[in-house]
Amino acid sequence: MVNQKKKDLLHLALVLLVVVLVQVFAQFFFTRIDFTKEKRFTLSATTEEILRNLKEPVKITVYLEGDFPAGFKRLRSATKDLLGDYKAYAGSNLQFEFIDPAADKNQQEQQVFFEELYNKGIEPTNLSVKQEGGLTQKLIFPAAMVSFNGREIPVKLLQTRIGLNPEEVLNNSIQNLEYAFTSAIKKITAGGKPRVALTEGHGELTDLQLQDAMQALSEGYEVGRVDLKEITWEGLKKIKLLIIPKPNEEFTELEKFKIDQYLMQGGKVFWAIDQVHAELDSMQRGDGEQLAFPKKLNLDDQLFKYGIRVNYDLVGDMNCMQIPLNVGNIAGEGQIQMVPWLFYPIIMPFSHNPIVKNLEGIKTEFINTIDTIAVDGLRQEVLLTTSPFSRKLNTPTLISLNMVEQTPDPKTFQSEPKPVCVLVEGKFTSIFKNRMLPDGIPASAFIPESKFTKMVVFSDGDVLRNQISATDGSVFPLGYDRYTQQTFGNKTFLLNLADYLTNDAELIKLRSKEIKLRLLDKAKIVEEKLTWQLINMLFPIVLIVVFGIFQHIYRKRRYTA
Repeated sequence: MVNQKKKDLLHLALVLLVVVLVQVFAQFFFTRIDFTKEKRFTLSATTEEILRNLKEPVKITVYLEGDFPAGFKRLRSATKDLLGDYKAYAGSNLQFEFIDPAADKNQQEQQVFFEELYNKGIEPTNLSVKQEGGLTQKLIFPAAMVSFNGREIPVKLLQTRIGLNPEEVLNNSIQNLEYAFTSAIKKITAGGKPRVALTEGHGELTDLQLQDAMQALSEGYEVGRVDLKEITWEGLKKIKLLIIPKPNEEFTELEKFKIDQYLMQGGKVFWAIDQVHAELDSMQRGDGEQLAFPKKLNLDDQLFKYGIRVNYDLVGDMNCMQIPLNVGNIAGEGQIQMVPWLFYPIIMPFSHNPIVKNLEGIKTEFINTIDTIAVDGLRQEVLLTTSPFSRKLNTPTLISLNMVEQTPDPKTFQSEPKPVCVLVEGKFTSIFKNRMLPDGIPASAFIPESKFTKMVVFSDGDVLRNQISATDGSVFPLGYDRYTQQTFGNKTFLLNLADYLTNDAELIKLRSKEIKLRLLDKAKIVEEKLTWQLINMLFPIVLIVVFGIFQHIYRKRRYTA
């Protein structure tokens, strides 16, 4: 009996020693095992490197504290867990806190504080909360502020999207957390948000047509419009990425020179241009026909020098969008029917380049084909192509809405996929080398060859255009089609492209991180509810009884012997 007690005490001492050693080890070595299929609790190597390389403290203030419904509690919990992991790698160089913006403030103080948050880029969400007296409205701020050396970058935690139910919105928000925080930390420690400029002055897309594109970019960049006629050389040097969004009017030689020298200095350019005048709105408002004819942008020689030719044609693709069309009148009312429109191709990404990898289809309008030209020092990579069932129409050509009445023959459309978006990178040679410089430009200011840089050419400017409600003028999200109620990959494409061209390509993988939503079958829950309730109540009791009987028999046999 005494020996047995000694053995038990020794066993207990060994267990305690192991526990103590594990605790001591855990204090000095951080590790974890993630058993989830998609590794949802594992930080990327990019995030770990950024956090380990922090030299000074970064502070994160999360405005998601208080009494919330279950969904927002889950978002808060996921945010807190993620920031806890961040701190494990960053140590004392990362501090975070959760605060309730409305706590300990009267109504006037709340209003002042809420306005301060709004002015800093943190927008509120109006939440309906069920209470005994009915529904009440509560203003919450599902966002955070990242601070470093006097600079601040807001982080949006709630990623809303038209067509998604609340559970899907919450899931999207949680899977975007690592990208949102890591991107903000990287940008703020590198000196703040890079500047992205969209040109104007050549009939480009308007601010309203670009509103959602600019809003999406503004979460990670300083975004604005620039007029190439007015901007100074010093102003151009401050721009990290220049976007040319669907110009319709000619560029002067001085404007071309500014773009050229911006590129020669290492600037990045996204050319979202199409070469043909064609608009569906004009056809629908008119007699249903339009002459599609070439634009005169005066950019052909410049793009050719950079290894690209955007052709004066239109692509008809059997993998296309549907448009609403009035097919007749009944009792004086127009009958609207959705019909395929070959000139609105849906471009499916197949390239493994991080800009388009795993991207959803991209909706386009009146797109052209692109040819690549071999140029020493440059590498071209086709990012996007049409489907194998497409053909091109040379312009000028007459296009008509009556074309929808003709069922396309797949045999006449079968062809090789045609490039519509191309990445060019390397050392560019200036188009003005061995040419007369524009008036007023001294030869000493001219740069004949660039350092390593890159640009992307997309033969459709409408890839950046959001739709606008005809009733109230409100803006739909970029990539959303209000007629089919589908969301395409245009916005993600733009954000990936901006990250890639501004040398943040490693962050793209974080944006595409996926957490699968494994929802319970609600019909099955109702059907089997009683069964599982009985199991949950009776199984523990039965288990205790069986264990008690087993222990009684075991002790009886042991001590009888």
